[in-house]
Amino acid sequence: MATVPAPAPSVFRRTTNYFFRHPKFALILMLLPIVIWLGVVYLGSLSAMLAQSFFSLDGFSGRVIREFTFRTYSQMISDPANIDIILRTLTMSIVVTMTCALIAFPLAYYMARYANYRTKGLLYLGVMLPLWSSYLVRIYSWRLILAQEGIVTWVLRGLGLTGVLDWLLDIPAIGGSSLSFSYIGVYVVFVYIWLPYMILPINAALERVPKSVIEASADLGARPGYTFRKVILPLAFPGVVAGSIFTFSLTLGDYIIPGVFGNSSFFIGQAVYSHQGTAGNIPLAAALTVVPIIIMGVYLLIARRLGAFDAL
Repeated sequence: MATVPAPAPSVFRRTTNYFFRHPKFALILMLLPIVIWLGVVYLGSLSAMLAQSFFSLDGFSGRVIREFTFRTYSQMISDPANIDIILRTLTMSIVVTMTCALIAFPLAYYMARYANYRTKGLLYLGVMLPLWSSYLVRIYSWRLILAQEGIVTWVLRGLGLTGVLDWLLDIPAIGGSSLSFSYIGVYVVFVYIWLPYMILPINAALERVPKSVIEASADLGARPGYTFRKVILPLAFPGVVAGSIFTFSLTLGDYIIPGVFGNSSFFIGQAVYSHQGTAGNIPLAAALTVVPIIIMGVYLLIARRLGAFDAL
């Protein structure tokens, strides 16, 4: 009896068999679009911006002189206004990061150690819920809350604390005409907007702390405060640093919140937007953009040594 030859495998079957026998080629093929995107679009735009920072602007004609020079960086460093902008942005980023850590740690600790499943789910929902709404909607909602006739002023007026509010607003470094036009308002909104990015990494780090380690510390006679300082906090600290990467970098580069709530004093993001827009000084805008990149590069190196990437 004659045997019937097996049908030839389809193109799809031959392709899948080839990928199965060559897994490295399949991995390269899957990563190729991402690598092209990062290499061409992301790194390409950063390289173009870095190249622009080494050009200069003709003060007479306003045209960009495309010749390699450090003149733009020299002008940026020698101008006290630019130094004030950098220091102002850096100070706000540090203060916001520290505040977020102080607020986030107790909540994350309660979620990880004491909350039952139902309560933990509700708390997770409460932390994540603001992230599901529009960034601009949340910002302008806070502008209404902090306005001169907003709910915060109304509550303080009812408690007879308008004198304290006026005293805060009269402080030159942080005050303004109202909470919605002051550094206090910028600070409050920054903390509110970026707080979830601090809570989640800290909670993840605390969840990985073994309960047996805490119980062993208690069995050896350590008090709760000592156990927290010597056992829990060191193990959870990489989560704090991981969260600070988000809050610090996002505050460092944001220009919308200072533009909505701040006064005429610029932050780095506002200065970059102004120079590349109305002022038309692209080289100076690019040079100012390099500053947060350098700051974050140093910060990430420190965070890596502190084990922050293990908590992400």
